[in-house]
Amino acid sequence: MQADIFCRVVDNYGDIGVCWRLARQLSAVYGWDVRLWVDDLASFARIQPGIAADAARQQLAGVDIVHWSDTPDAALTARDVVIEAFACDPPDAFLRSMRDVHPAWINLEYLSAEAWVESCHGLPSQRPDGLVKHFFFPGFTPATGGLLREPGLSAERDALQACPDQQNDFLRSLGVADAVLARRQEGGRTVSLFCYPTAPTGDLVSALAADPRPSVLLAPEGVAPGLEAACQTPGGPLLARLPFVAQPDFDRLLWLSDVNFVRGEDSFIRAAWAARPLVWQIYPQEQNVHLEKLEAWLARYPAPDCAQALIRAWNQPETGQTHAAMRAALAPDAWLDWTRAAQAWDASQAALPDLAENLASFCAELAKKR
Repeated sequence: MQADIFCRVVDNYGDIGVCWRLARQLSAVYGWDVRLWVDDLASFARIQPGIAADAARQQLAGVDIVHWSDTPDAALTARDVVIEAFACDPPDAFLRSMRDVHPAWINLEYLSAEAWVESCHGLPSQRPDGLVKHFFFPGFTPATGGLLREPGLSAERDALQACPDQQNDFLRSLGVADAVLARRQEGGRTVSLFCYPTAPTGDLVSALAADPRPSVLLAPEGVAPGLEAACQTPGGPLLARLPFVAQPDFDRLLWLSDVNFVRGEDSFIRAAWAARPLVWQIYPQEQNVHLEKLEAWLARYPAPDCAQALIRAWNQPETGQTHAAMRAALAPDAWLDWTRAAQAWDASQAALPDLAENLASFCAELAKKR
C-alpha cells in the first residue's frame, strides 16, 4: 500500500504523536510506503529528534515527511490510501487528484469509549463528487478500530520494570539528580506529570506531601510552571524537570513510574500500556462535553471508586476535591486494588487487535472492492 497521512497539529503534541506512531507502524510492520503531511514541524521536532523544522520534505524511520504548507507540492498526488487524522481535510489540489484514483479514504477519528462509536465505526460517507470517506474510530472493544500498540511492547516494558538499574541509568541520561534516584531506591513513589494548565497541581503536591510514603515528581520542562515553589512544602516530592523526549523514551518514563498523570489521547494510551495506575486529564471541550467522554471511559476502567473519584476531581479542579481524593487513592489497600486494576486493563486491551492491524485489514478489504 502507498498511503498519505494528513495531520494538523491542534493540541501541541497529541495529534502528531498519534500520527507519527501510526505512520511508523504501518511502514515498519506492514511494509506500507507512507507519506506523512504535517503542518507544524516545530511541535513534531519537540517529540522526535532528527526532525528539521524548516524542511519542506525529509525522510525519517522509513517515512516520507512532507511539510503541509499553504502551497503544497502539486506533484504529490493521491495514491492507494488517504488517512486524514481527526477530520483535518486534505488540501484542495490533493483532493482533486483523489477523484482520479478513488483511494481508500479514511477519517481517523478521536478516541472515545462511548457506546455509539461501535455503530459508526467503518461507515462510509458518499460524496457528490463520487469519492467515499470511511470513518474509523479507535476504541476499547472488538467492534471498534482498537488502540495503537507496537509488537513486542509488553515484553520491552516488563524487562525495564524488572530492572531498577536500567531505570536509573535511563533517568540519569535525562539529567535526573542523584537525590531523586536515591529516594526512588529507598522506596519512594515515582509520579510522572504531563498535564494541561488547568490541572490542580498544587493539590496534587500537597497530597503527596501528606502521604507517609515519600515521592518524586517527574515533569517535562514548561509543564505546570508553579511546581518548583509548590514542592518546597515540608514533605513535598522531589521534583525532576525532564527534557521533551522521543516517543520510545516517553514510554520508558511511563513504565518506570508508579502512577502517571497524563493528558490528551496519545499520552493516555501510552500510560494505559504501562500497566500502572493512571490519571487522565481529557482534552477540555465546550459545554463540558469532554466529561461525558470521561465517564464513558470510567465505566469501562476497572479501577476502585477512590481512583475514579480522583480522576473526576483532576478534570474538575473547581470542586477542590483532588487533595482528598488523591490521599484516599494512595491508601495501601486502595493503591493495591488500583495497581491490580491497571494490570487487568492492560491485559484485556492487549488481547484485542491493535489499531494499525485493524486499519491495514480494513484498507485491504476496501482495495478489493475498487
